[in-house]
Amino acid sequence: MTVGTPPGHGRPTQTRVADRLLAERRITREAYDSAVAHHRRSGGRIEESLIDVKAVAEGDLLAWLSAAHQARFVTTEKLAKAEIDRATLEKVQRKIADKYQIVPVLFDAQSSVLQIVTADPDNVGMLDEVRLGAGVREVRPCIARPAAAKAAVRKFYHGDQHAFTLLTSSEHDQLASMMNLYERNVRGNDMSPSVTSRERIVLPSELGADAPASLAGTSSSDNWAETLNVLVSLLENGRPDLRGHSAHVARLTRKLGERLSLGRPELSAVVTAAYVHDLGKMGTYHLTPLNVAEYGGHRVIAEKSYATPRRLLETVSLAPSTTAALDAMYERFDGKGVPGERAGKEIPLGARLLAITDSFADLTQNPRNPYRAALKPIEACDVLARYRGTVFDPNLVDLFRATVTGDDIRARILSNRHVVLLIDTDAEETTVLELRLIEQGFEVRIARTSEQAWKLLESGEIALVVSELDIVPADGLALLAEVRKVPWGRELPWIVLTRRQARGDAQRGFDLGILDYMLKPAATDVLVAKLKQALEKRASGKVARGVSGSLEEMSLPDLVQLLWHGRKSGSLRVWGRAGESGEIHFAEGSVVNALWGALRGEPAFFAMLEVQSGDFALDPDFKARDMVIDASPEALLLEGMRRLDEGHRGA
Repeated sequence: MTVGTPPGHGRPTQTRVADRLLAERRITREAYDSAVAHHRRSGGRIEESLIDVKAVAEGDLLAWLSAAHQARFVTTEKLAKAEIDRATLEKVQRKIADKYQIVPVLFDAQSSVLQIVTADPDNVGMLDEVRLGAGVREVRPCIARPAAAKAAVRKFYHGDQHAFTLLTSSEHDQLASMMNLYERNVRGNDMSPSVTSRERIVLPSELGADAPASLAGTSSSDNWAETLNVLVSLLENGRPDLRGHSAHVARLTRKLGERLSLGRPELSAVVTAAYVHDLGKMGTYHLTPLNVAEYGGHRVIAEKSYATPRRLLETVSLAPSTTAALDAMYERFDGKGVPGERAGKEIPLGARLLAITDSFADLTQNPRNPYRAALKPIEACDVLARYRGTVFDPNLVDLFRATVTGDDIRARILSNRHVVLLIDTDAEETTVLELRLIEQGFEVRIARTSEQAWKLLESGEIALVVSELDIVPADGLALLAEVRKVPWGRELPWIVLTRRQARGDAQRGFDLGILDYMLKPAATDVLVAKLKQALEKRASGKVARGVSGSLEEMSLPDLVQLLWHGRKSGSLRVWGRAGESGEIHFAEGSVVNALWGALRGEPAFFAMLEVQSGDFALDPDFKARDMVIDASPEALLLEGMRRLDEGHRGA
């Protein structure tokens, strides 16, 4: 007989309620099997599994338990609306309430009887401990579902006003249905159609590199993101000023995470956090890390609700990086944030990313933000910059600014197109160096593994390499040894930047022809100077490569001005979101021709200026043959803007 198994029974006591319901024919065998399977996967209480798989309605289950234990019961809906006076709550200490997940709801002083809500009405030891601690004659249990009892403790003892949110609203059913759909997409026939959100959900962020393609592929990740997008959008519909906010934060977070070259599991985890970061926080104030840092009222609310999203989704197996980002998003870089447990790089990377993207989205989209107006992206970045090193990670603020304002595109267009490859497993180690290189006119590629590095090196566009030694699957020196065996890699400039100080590494590196062996942390300016010196000695004859991006990052008029002032030549290809495309030809900064559908010359140029969203690509090797346009770029832009203004007024 195993521990926890009563004599004469072959099943653990955890399924006893389901066993009795089946024996009394109150549930079907199919429902019973589904509930037990759900319970094995999710743990917790069998009562929750019975309710979640809809084997029995909550009211019916509580009525049956009430009759079996000869006690009253209370539904989740009524418990959520209950008002309990402070004197009654003080009859049970918070540590006892937390220990047993109980809440006192009524005290009759005349009879000295205390009534408590509990999911364990037959726990004699608990009842005695409460009776002695409260100093009452008798303690009477009132039965509730386990999740409701737990939510009541959070609400009445911990001040979490959103503790019942997903238990009492249709949002819980929406979440369960969407989670169920996602689970079926990912796990196929491994689950019953009746299983809902309380079973363990396997997120894309939990899938390892060796997971089958059907699990680790982009379709599952996309399904999960779309599920969150739909759910959160439904929740935000009642807040016009925040409608679409979480989806926008998720897009910004993904963009910044991709810029950091985060691995797919980590990126998926922080994007998930971005989608759900506001769950349960729909109060008077919109909480962002910037608002919480600036206003005492926001901070007080944040101290009570910062962990609410994680608690609401505690029955869903979120990735550790997701919960870490959610719990620490209001921490400050200087250590003065909420809950005030971490500072600097001790704060999880996901939380530091989310702090920036959430604040930026609020500044640019919410007219009720602290500036009482939706700011332009460059203005919002200026605001973030004021809090570099206090509220936000300074390096991530710089990287974010370059990412969303087009600074990196500007630098790439105006540079001599020297491409530097940074090989390092640590996303944060490369951030500062990448920013400085971009500022100095370099273009940067990043590889986190030796395999990624090899693919980039094979492309032939890399002019210089800065590599850590501790990379996988082959270390930096082993990778360099292989590179030196192929024609394109024999003379490739290579600098080692590492924390490793193993004896002989430096000598082996110099034997393989490295330019320098530098230990971290190294002065960034010194390293950049060495890169420039190396490239000057090795005048590269490589053909210049093009630059591409989106018109949301840099508008077409800005691109034209940049190419004009930079005296650049080539062809600027533009694709609109509706599928239309065209070209603008440049010669030493002058616009010499334009093509847009059947239009040619100036009419085509003016028509292209109407395109507000789409993509562009610059081919610097293109040589214009036809000189159709004589007007200066300045005159073309002024005339184009005038026509646009007239068109808008006419509309």
